[in-house]
Amino acid sequence: MKLTYNKHEKLKSQKTIEQLFLEGQSISAYPLRLVYLKHGESLKVGVSVSKRNFKRAVDRIRIKRLLREAYRLNKSMLINNEVSDYALMILYISKDMPDFELVNTKTKKVISKFTDFISNS
Repeated sequence: MKLTYNKHEKLKSQKTIEQLFLEGQSISAYPLRLVYLKHGESLKVGVSVSKRNFKRAVDRIRIKRLLREAYRLNKSMLINNEVSDYALMILYISKDMPDFELVNTKTKKVISKFTDFISNS
Protein backbone atom coordinates (compact mmCIF):
# COMPACT_ATOMS: atom_id res chain seq x y z
CA MET A 1 0.00 0.00 0.00
CA LYS A 2 1.29 3.42 -0.93
CA LEU A 3 1.43 6.06 1.76
CA THR A 4 0.06 8.92 -0.28
CA TYR A 5 -2.55 11.63 0.15
CA ASN A 6 -3.96 11.96 -3.36
CA LYS A 7 -6.46 14.37 -4.81
CA HIS A 8 -9.28 11.80 -4.71
CA GLU A 9 -8.77 11.37 -0.92
CA LYS A 10 -9.12 15.06 -0.09
CA LEU A 11 -12.36 16.41 1.31
CA LYS A 12 -13.25 19.37 -0.91
CA SER A 13 -17.01 19.33 -1.42
CA GLN A 14 -18.62 22.30 0.31
CA LYS A 15 -21.90 20.38 0.69
CA THR A 16 -20.16 17.47 2.37
CA ILE A 17 -18.19 19.77 4.68
CA GLU A 18 -21.35 21.62 5.75
CA GLN A 19 -23.16 18.33 6.32
CA LEU A 20 -20.16 17.01 8.25
CA PHE A 21 -20.25 19.91 10.73
CA LEU A 22 -24.05 19.91 11.03
CA GLU A 23 -24.68 16.17 11.41
CA GLY A 24 -21.27 14.69 12.20
CA GLN A 25 -19.93 13.36 15.47
CA SER A 26 -16.54 14.08 16.95
CA ILE A 27 -13.74 12.40 18.88
CA SER A 28 -10.99 14.36 20.62
CA ALA A 29 -7.41 13.70 21.58
CA TYR A 30 -6.21 17.14 22.60
CA PRO A 31 -5.02 19.14 20.64
CA LEU A 32 -6.82 17.33 17.80
CA ARG A 33 -10.50 16.79 17.13
CA LEU A 34 -11.75 14.37 14.49
CA VAL A 35 -15.21 15.09 13.08
CA TYR A 36 -16.67 12.21 11.08
CA LEU A 37 -19.79 11.37 9.11
CA LYS A 38 -20.73 8.29 7.14
CA HIS A 39 -21.46 9.04 3.49
CA GLY A 40 -21.71 7.06 0.28
CA GLU A 41 -18.38 7.83 -1.33
CA SER A 42 -14.88 6.61 -0.56
CA LEU A 43 -12.81 7.83 2.41
CA LYS A 44 -12.37 11.61 2.28
CA VAL A 45 -10.16 13.51 4.71
CA GLY A 46 -9.59 17.21 5.29
CA VAL A 47 -7.56 19.24 7.77
CA SER A 48 -8.27 22.62 9.30
CA VAL A 49 -6.68 25.16 11.64
CA SER A 50 -8.59 28.05 13.18
CA LYS A 51 -7.76 31.55 12.03
CA ARG A 52 -8.86 32.74 15.46
CA ASN A 53 -6.02 30.85 17.14
CA PHE A 54 -3.33 31.48 14.50
CA LYS A 55 -3.52 34.91 12.88
CA ARG A 56 -0.52 34.42 10.60
CA ALA A 57 -1.15 32.33 7.49
CA VAL A 58 2.34 30.83 7.60
CA ASP A 59 1.56 29.29 11.00
CA ARG A 60 -1.75 27.84 9.81
CA ILE A 61 -0.14 26.41 6.68
CA ARG A 62 2.69 24.85 8.71
CA ILE A 63 0.23 23.11 11.05
CA LYS A 64 -1.86 21.89 8.11
CA ARG A 65 1.26 20.40 6.53
CA LEU A 66 2.05 18.61 9.80
CA LEU A 67 -1.52 17.28 10.04
CA ARG A 68 -1.53 16.03 6.45
CA GLU A 69 1.83 14.32 6.88
CA ALA A 70 0.75 12.65 10.12
CA TYR A 71 -2.44 11.44 8.44
CA ARG A 72 -0.50 10.18 5.42
CA LEU A 73 1.83 8.13 7.62
CA ASN A 74 -0.98 6.69 9.75
CA LYS A 75 -3.80 6.18 7.26
CA SER A 76 -3.00 2.47 7.10
CA MET A 77 -4.75 2.22 10.49
CA LEU A 78 -7.99 3.31 8.78
CA ILE A 79 -7.56 1.16 5.69
CA ASN A 80 -6.74 -1.98 7.69
CA ASN A 81 -9.96 -1.55 9.67
CA GLU A 82 -12.16 -1.31 6.55
CA VAL A 83 -13.19 2.31 7.15
CA SER A 84 -13.91 3.28 3.58
CA ASP A 85 -17.09 5.33 3.36
CA TYR A 86 -16.56 8.16 5.84
CA ALA A 87 -15.85 11.85 5.56
CA LEU A 88 -13.30 12.98 8.15
CA MET A 89 -12.08 16.41 9.18
CA ILE A 90 -9.06 16.73 11.46
CA LEU A 91 -9.06 20.00 13.40
CA TYR A 92 -6.20 21.49 15.40
CA ILE A 93 -7.82 23.17 18.40
CA SER A 94 -4.88 24.34 20.55
CA LYS A 95 -3.35 27.81 20.59
CA ASP A 96 0.23 26.53 20.82
CA MET A 97 2.50 25.85 17.86
CA PRO A 98 3.04 22.06 17.70
CA ASP A 99 5.98 19.95 16.62
CA PHE A 100 5.67 16.90 14.40
CA GLU A 101 6.10 14.36 17.22
CA LEU A 102 3.08 15.72 19.10
CA VAL A 103 0.91 15.86 15.99
CA ASN A 104 1.93 12.35 14.93
CA THR A 105 1.25 10.72 18.32
CA LYS A 106 -2.08 12.50 18.74
CA THR A 107 -3.11 11.58 15.19
CA LYS A 108 -2.42 7.93 15.97
CA LYS A 109 -4.46 8.24 19.15
CA VAL A 110 -7.47 9.92 17.55
CA ILE A 111 -7.49 7.47 14.61
CA SER A 112 -7.33 4.49 16.96
CA LYS A 113 -10.19 5.95 19.05
CA PHE A 114 -12.21 6.41 15.86
CA THR A 115 -11.58 2.88 14.58
CA ASP A 116 -12.42 1.41 18.01
CA PHE A 117 -15.67 3.37 18.12
CA ILE A 118 -16.63 2.35 14.58
CA SER A 119 -15.82 -1.32 15.14
CA ASN A 120 -17.87 -1.40 18.36
CA SER A 121 -20.97 0.18 16.80
